[in-house]
Order: sequence, then C-alpha cells, then structure tokens
Amino acid sequence: MKLLSWNVNGIRACLSHGFLDSIKEHSPDIICLQETKAHPNQVDIQLNDYEHHYWNSAEKKGYSGVAVFSKIKPLSVKYGIGLLDEEGRVITLEFDNFFLITVYTPNSKRGLERVDFRHDEWDKQFLEYVKSLSKPTVFCGDLNVAHKNIDLKNFASNKTTETKPGNAGFTDKERRGFDNILDAGYIDSFRHFNPDEKKYSWWSYMFNSRTNNVGWRIDYFCVNEALKEKMISSDILTEVFGSDHCPVVLELDFPMTKNIGKFKRKEKVQKELF
Repeated sequence: MKLLSWNVNGIRACLSHGFLDSIKEHSPDIICLQETKAHPNQVDIQLNDYEHHYWNSAEKKGYSGVAVFSKIKPLSVKYGIGLLDEEGRVITLEFDNFFLITVYTPNSKRGLERVDFRHDEWDKQFLEYVKSLSKPTVFCGDLNVAHKNIDLKNFASNKTTETKPGNAGFTDKERRGFDNILDAGYIDSFRHFNPDEKKYSWWSYMFNSRTNNVGWRIDYFCVNEALKEKMISSDILTEVFGSDHCPVVLELDFPMTKNIGKFKRKEKVQKELF
C-alpha cells in the first residue's frame, strides 16, 4: 500500500501545475492533501481511479483545508479533533488494520503570535487524540516544524537562543512538540530509513530557495511503533513541482483491502465461466 501526502498550497493552482501528471506517475493508493484552500464544489478534479473523496474545508474561503482521495473505502471517516475544526485541519480514516490521519498543523506565524497556542493547546490535544485511537495509527501532513538541525538548511539563524526566540517552525517549543510525538511511541518514517540524509520538503518562494535547495523538512509520515515492521520505505519526492512543498510518500506492507481481493477473485471466476 502506497500513501502520498502533499501540501498543495491551493489545489486549484496545483492542478494547473501538473498535479494530475504527478499523481499518475507515482500512483499512490491513497492521497492526503493539506492547504487545499477550496471547497469541493470549487474544484474539477479528475481522479477516476480514486472512488472515495473526503474534504474538510475551512469556513474561511481560500484558507487551510485538507482532503483525502482513496482507492480503498474506509470503514469510517471523522473530521476534526474538536479544536480549530472551523479551519479544516484534520481528517481521520479507519481501515481494517490501522487509522490514517491527514493533518495541517497551525503555523506559529511571523512574530510567533500563535506559538503558545500551538505548544500549549494544539500539539497536546492532537497527540492525545492520536493516542486515543483504538488501532495502530499513521498520521501525515505538514506539521510546520523542522525537528533537528539536519532538517533545514539554515538552522543556526532560525533556532532559539538566549538573545532571540527563533523563527516559526524551528523554535524550542515547536521542536519539543515533535519530541513528544517520538516519546509517545511514533516513528518519523523518513528519518527511520534515512538517518543522515539532508532532504527537504518545503522551500520559500523567495530568493530562489528551491533552485538553491535552501529548504526545510516539515512534511512527515509518522507511524505507530506497532506498525514498524510493516514499513517498507519512506521518501521525499523533491523532483515533483506544483507547490512550494513537494510530496512525501510511505509504503506499507498491507494488502489494499479484503474487498478488493474478493472482487478480483470474483472477476477471475467470471472470466473462467465465459
């Protein structure tokens, strides 16, 4: 099973910059999007292989929003976590063997005006929500934090020091929030497979940042420890354009679905009959 997560920074804009071609090339079984900035009735998206579409759009137009497109029908779907639900930041899908969550974590904003809310409320409530689920869990998305020095190009100028609070995405408070995720038994899948690789998932549109590879790794697949042996690979698709973020992918050793297996067996019997 191949999962893909992508902050598209506006699905309508990304559609005009090769989104469908990228999806066709990489052919994930489930697509998780963040920062869609649209409601479903505003988007003409031709994803014929993905029968099951789920949107959680922000009440404010052109802001935030997440979506999931899946070849596999989930057992259940839940929207939000009871905090910032009006901003459309979370969708949870339940499958036979695990829960899958797509999340767009609030940015602490310029001047860190939202960092205390994020540290004291969002990070804690989201982690408690994930831990409360009754099956092993995978969550993915733009977590708006680079965890270690290796996860951004210019770490020294962005980190918290005695004389400055640091910049959004690399403050001590945000990084501690990610420490708490790991301490709770979740695995940073990319770093699990690539412990020393410098690879980024977001680049500013300014200063030719992507051309010069001055980026940040802030998009993740985090996997419950119970699923560790099911992980096959995890990567960052830096060659894919269309947004200021690139997609991240995770492959798991799970069959697509029992129903698909039944359908294939039925189809085989029909072919033999005729």
